[in-house]
Amino acid sequence: MKNRHPEYLTTPKERGSYWTYFIGQNLIYYLVTGYLVTYTMMIGVDATKTAAIMFAVKFWDAINDALFGLIFDKVRFKSGKCLPWIRISTAVLPLTTILLFFIPRSAGEVTKLIWFAIAYVLWDSAYTICDIPVYSLVTTMTDNLSERNTLMSFGRVFSGIGTGATTVLCTVLASEDVGVSFSVIAVIVGVLSIATMAPLSFQGKERGNTGIDNDSFTLREMLRYLGKNKYLLLFYAAYIIANALATSGAMGMLVSYYLFGNSMFNLLLGALGAVPSLVIALFIPRILEKVDKFRFYMACTIVQIVLGFLIFFIGYQHMILFLILTVIRSVPLSATGTMAFMFTPDCAEYGKFKTGTDAKGITFAIQTFSAKVGSAVSSSLGMLIVGLFGWISVNANSFQDLEALNVVQPDSALTGLWITYALVPVIGSLLSLIPLFFYKLRDKDVRIMAKYNFGEITREEAEAQLSRKY
Repeated sequence: MKNRHPEYLTTPKERGSYWTYFIGQNLIYYLVTGYLVTYTMMIGVDATKTAAIMFAVKFWDAINDALFGLIFDKVRFKSGKCLPWIRISTAVLPLTTILLFFIPRSAGEVTKLIWFAIAYVLWDSAYTICDIPVYSLVTTMTDNLSERNTLMSFGRVFSGIGTGATTVLCTVLASEDVGVSFSVIAVIVGVLSIATMAPLSFQGKERGNTGIDNDSFTLREMLRYLGKNKYLLLFYAAYIIANALATSGAMGMLVSYYLFGNSMFNLLLGALGAVPSLVIALFIPRILEKVDKFRFYMACTIVQIVLGFLIFFIGYQHMILFLILTVIRSVPLSATGTMAFMFTPDCAEYGKFKTGTDAKGITFAIQTFSAKVGSAVSSSLGMLIVGLFGWISVNANSFQDLEALNVVQPDSALTGLWITYALVPVIGSLLSLIPLFFYKLRDKDVRIMAKYNFGEITREEAEAQLSRKY
């Protein structure tokens, strides 16, 4: 196939395999972040206890992500820096996902909670060794910032395909009309994820900038590096705040079933938001050629905050208006979601320019840690809030079983469900603006830093071209 972008270092097949990897990764990621709460709230275990375990696992997460980031920066495989880890994760991640959704229903509550805790720790660890290398890979594939933006922007499009596929599979198969268990769905997702993640292991190629010899990169030096990479810390402080309070995703099917009368309503919400989300994601690379990435990110964040408050105050009783506003809001939400992880390579370039240390492992470990902390806290927070409003525990395999049980939740629980779904995430986005206000790293300067880091220009040339002193 002819390369339509002769200035790019990557080939079409290579880019394609990079993008399809995100289908499989997000099939799994959204199964866990979007439906694990639903699954655990239907296995006869108290919601607050499960929420406590989710939150407790994050203590391991803090160690596990930092530890792997350190290992990633020190270990050198003969076959590459990133691809060997990607090959390992392609096998391990689906297996741990299946284990997480196979909690024995006939077991007692204590056994279920222990199984869940162990499986969640294993899944969390497996996801770490998949996420850090695949995002770090883009910095070893090319030093072309436009090419990186294209790789990551389209990567988010394919991530959306994985998320959409999981939404359809879970919503339809676990619905009242079909009644397939989440355990079977997890197996299906596991098989599909292997099929879509595997090509990158054979097509991917690491070219340059795979890192200097960091055998002396100690924990102390890691902390020093992080202390000097202020933009990495600022951006992911904002990211953690926003995503820790992004409680709507985990509650989608429960909101659809209890507030809108049918779990399949979740599929309608996903479908209505898919088209505008896909369009904006496809146009992101062109937009970013003309507009600074961070300024566009901030504008989209502010717009979606305003629309979010409108949705909450209008309420779910006005369904048509709710749907219209949800579709409109999906545009800025999709834009920020597409761009979010584009800032990590920028921070990696800044970190190396600032300190002289190539520490992509710990840089991308912060990204992975932030994403997992955000999703886990939001899931546990959502369960905690709903539990505090008087949620009644149930034991069911699917929404078909749930419908047969005919469990009626009290009005207070439904109020808590709506607050968790519509208001809490908007508050999180609003609070995230505080650290973002201090983020000053801009695209034109990142391009210059990348050229210096790749050895294309001298330090003096780079500093003379920068718009400000960093």
